Amino acid sequence: PLNQSFAVHASELIGPDPSLNELKVLVVEDFPAAAKLLQMVLAGLGIHQSFVAQDGKAAQDFLDAADDLVDIIICDWQMPRMSGLELLCQVRTVYPDMPFMMVTGNNDIESVKIAKQSGVNAYITKPFSAAQVQSKLLAITNKMCHPIVYSD
Repeated sequence: PLNQSFAVHASELIGPDPSLNELKVLVVEDFPAAAKLLQMVLAGLGIHQSFVAQDGKAAQDFLDAADDLVDIIICDWQMPRMSGLELLCQVRTVYPDMPFMMVTGNNDIESVKIAKQSGVNAYITKPFSAAQVQSKLLAITNKMCHPIVYSD
């Protein structure tokens, strides 16, 4: 049985979104059921190219070997060997423009502030809905395709 903090109901799945179906997503999550759930949500949104790393260190190794296979990282915060925050800091040094979404049980203001200061693009607290994941992914991909341009 899934921990209720990871519960996402099938009725919450929005359906495939054509603007997302070419994305390649790296899911970084140490709890296998949560990783599988995120992959199911992504598949429900039309994203079929997803990879799983069980912690930040495994994700870093994956990126070192195949960074061109990843468009977006969706990452848990608290994991063994290397936390999501540590991974985010590593990613920002090597891939400063890599979109990074933190999915975590940390919902206090200080955690959100730390993640933002570290360069996270999106932040979702557990439990989450498929609609939240879709909304954040659409916001991130919209920024990827249409960067903000400042003018005088």
